[in-house]
Parts: sequence; C-alpha cells; structure tokens
Amino acid sequence: MNFKHVSVLLDEVIDGLNIKEDGIYVDCTLGGGGHSLEILKRLSSKGKLIGIDQDRDALKAASERLKDFTNVEYVHDNFYNIEDILKNLNISKVDGILADLGVSSYQLDEAERGFSYMKDAPLDMRMDRDRNFTAFNVINDYDEKNLYKVIKEYGEEKFASRIASNIVRARENKKIESTFELVDIIKASIPARFRREGSHPAKRTFQAIRIEVNKELAILNKTIEDGIDRLNVDGRMAIITFHSLEDRIVKVKFNELENPCTCPKDFPICICGKKPKVKVINKKPIIATEEELLNNSRSRSAKLRIAKRV
Repeated sequence: MNFKHVSVLLDEVIDGLNIKEDGIYVDCTLGGGGHSLEILKRLSSKGKLIGIDQDRDALKAASERLKDFTNVEYVHDNFYNIEDILKNLNISKVDGILADLGVSSYQLDEAERGFSYMKDAPLDMRMDRDRNFTAFNVINDYDEKNLYKVIKEYGEEKFASRIASNIVRARENKKIESTFELVDIIKASIPARFRREGSHPAKRTFQAIRIEVNKELAILNKTIEDGIDRLNVDGRMAIITFHSLEDRIVKVKFNELENPCTCPKDFPICICGKKPKVKVINKKPIIATEEELLNNSRSRSAKLRIAKRV
C-alpha cells in the first residue's frame, strides 16, 4: 500500500496554527501525515500531537511516516467525536486543531475504494471501511426524491433531476453496482454540449454521493463548535475545504462564534449576554499560490480559514 497524499496549503497551515513548542495539537484528518510531520518538527518533547483518522489505511501509513516521533497519539475515529476523543485521553484543552477535508490522493487512486469516476470499481466511497453504509446503498436504496435532494444540494448539479430519474429507471432492471455503470447513467442524463464544457460530467454527482455516504457536512458544524470549546485562549483552528458548501459552513460558523449577539440591531446595548468565542484571522479564505497550483492540481479548489480562541 502506497498512501501518497500531497499536503495542500502546507506553509499557510503551519503559519496559521502559530505553533507553540510545548503545545498540544490535533490533526483531525491525519491522512498521509504531511501536515502532522511539519507540526511535530516544531514541537519539543513536551509537546504532543493527536492524529485522528477514520481510515485505518491512513493511520497505518501516517504511523510509518511519523515513526521517529514518540509524542504522537493515533486515534481511529471520526473527528465528529473530538470531545470524547480528548476526554478519553484526559486532555482538557489544546493549542491548535487542523482539519483538511479533502479526499486523499490515495483514496482517489486506489480504485477499489470507489471514490473515483475515472476507475471502475464497486460503489463504495466509505472513508471508514468499518461502517456498512456505502455508495451502493445510496444509489440503490434512496427514492428518487432523496436522490435528487442529495445530488442537487451536495453536488450543486443542475441536471440532478434527470440524473436521479435515470438512476431509478436503470435500477428497475438490475442493481447499479459499479462506478462506471453510474458514470454511464450520469453521462446519458447530461446534454452533449454541457458534457463537453468544464470538468468531468460525473464529478458533481460523485462528490454529492461521497458527502452523503460519509455525512461530511452534518459532521462539520458540531466539530467546529466542540473543537473551539476545547481550545486554549489564543489557540487556533485551521480548516481546509474543497467545495463551496463546506467553505460556507466554516465561514458562517466562524462568523457566528465571532459575533454571537442575537439582540435586535436597533438595541443600543447587548442584553443577550453572548460573548465572542473566536476572532476570525482571515476574512477571505487563503488559497493556493501559483507555484503550488503548478505542483499540485488538487490544490485548485482548496480554501483555508483560520480562527483564534479569545
């Protein structure tokens, strides 16, 4: 197994976390360990890194990459459970939290995982292969209305209605089992002139199914709230997103935590008593430099937002 994943916005993340050498840091999406390696290089022996991933292959690869460091705790779990994870480790507060929400290069390139529309494989798309729910269940068990909702909301796909309808029609004959079967249905649902423009016609639908299988958006809000509550004052949270829905959630949640007052605008003073929990470090998301774009095309859609605990 060759778990390769080029860490996106690496320098920007490390700068943004403002690492203290004796601090405790959480990498919510350990992946291949690229971001974690740079964090660990900046920690003293008193510092600590907690690496979380729901993909056992990622944990195995990262532990090999980071084997020279003894101050790492590996956790097989979803970062949705960050509060319980820290509680179980008897850690009350941390100095920094990172989440890189992209699918790793390994997951995309490993055909059998079923993430890629470029490789034929069983419909899977699970980040955590210990779970039973897969893309096969979404495609074959959801009714047309729910399929449409997933593809439209999570994929922002303008032909969601036609795709959902054609999926339902196709599975009347037989179950849809492979990525290429699904790709063929999607292609047939999109008019030729739209197929010729822009990215691969299946990209948005595959993104939507992946988000649904792994409940990615539902997990995000809770993780931000619980994570911020666990940060020391001046501790940082850095989140890298790869599509507009995720970025919007992070932006809105950070803004809510920075401006929590719910009093009517015309009240002369605040009476709700809600105090800011964070200061947003960058009002606009940080994006990849031209140099990074040349070296890693997957960084094109990456956006980094950082908030500091107050």
